[in-house]
Amino acid sequence: MINANEMLNKTKKIRERSDFLTQQIADPSVIADNKQWRKLVKEHSSIQDIVEASKELEKAVEEKKNCQQEIAREKDHEMKMLFEEEEKSLDEKIEKLCEDIKFLLLPKDENDDKNIIMEIRAAAGGEESALFATELFRMYTHYAENHRWKIEVMDLNETELGGIKEITFIVQGKGAYSRLKYEAGVHRVQRVPETESQGRIHTSTATVAVLPEVEEVDFEILDSDLRIDTYRASGAGGQHINKTDSAIRMTHLPTGIVVTCQDERSQIKNREKAMRIMQSKIYELYQTEKENEFKANRKSQVGTGDRSERVRTYNYPQGRVTDHRVNVSSYDLNGVLNGDIDQFIDALILKDRTEKLEQAGE
Repeated sequence: MINANEMLNKTKKIRERSDFLTQQIADPSVIADNKQWRKLVKEHSSIQDIVEASKELEKAVEEKKNCQQEIAREKDHEMKMLFEEEEKSLDEKIEKLCEDIKFLLLPKDENDDKNIIMEIRAAAGGEESALFATELFRMYTHYAENHRWKIEVMDLNETELGGIKEITFIVQGKGAYSRLKYEAGVHRVQRVPETESQGRIHTSTATVAVLPEVEEVDFEILDSDLRIDTYRASGAGGQHINKTDSAIRMTHLPTGIVVTCQDERSQIKNREKAMRIMQSKIYELYQTEKENEFKANRKSQVGTGDRSERVRTYNYPQGRVTDHRVNVSSYDLNGVLNGDIDQFIDALILKDRTEKLEQAGE
């Protein structure tokens, strides 16, 4: 069994820090400095899970001591057995709390509580791929609704048949990144397209990218590093839906990153939205470079960001969806397409958590 007292000692300073932050947050002089106050509130919030688990562990350890005292005093055999059962139950509770704290003490992904920017792009398969991209967007829309998150479309490029060549959208809600980051990669569909006269099964793909939306960045995007072009927003097949040059194409010259936005009728609003996406893309690029050495040392990757990695297959003839990273399958294809993807995400989170604990042990 993990030593509970050791875990309580490890969390002692964190609990003291939490108490200090609670006082600071209520201090009028700190409240007057909004930036500093928000920073402290964010830190306080980030350690509350550890604090609560530590308090619960402390309570369970105390209850176990009381239980052991009752066992030592009790003369009645049946009552003694009841206390021994309670002690066993408390041992299991303490073991679980220690495991939870062990995981919570691992370095946390600083982006987990952020909103996200998702991009879905049709890949191999032509029009069939674009139609599949439409279904993926619908799936994520339902998933967001189920979690009471809000979706805001930033840019949309459709085909004449109603498929999606490319769509960029923001998912707003606490914990959105912590769950949807596992959706990044290549999604594959196997089915008979409506245009297939011979009834042959085709395989098509669409790629999904997931970026944390960044509010404050520690780098500066210079105006001189940006090239901004304007053009007319258009609908499916290139039909103009706007008679003014309101759409924005923003290029970051040092990195070659390109962002387009045509959702708003106002050029100014489209520019603001494009800048939000650009900040997140440059942030992701810097983060990737920073983490490359760490990732190279990992024995395996759950796969939370590589667009080239095949992550999931949607097999229509068999009504089966399989996530290849955790070898989990569902035979409720319609349910999955209606947003029931937690079974895959939960399995991926468990795998990620297990690997991190193993690496911490090493």
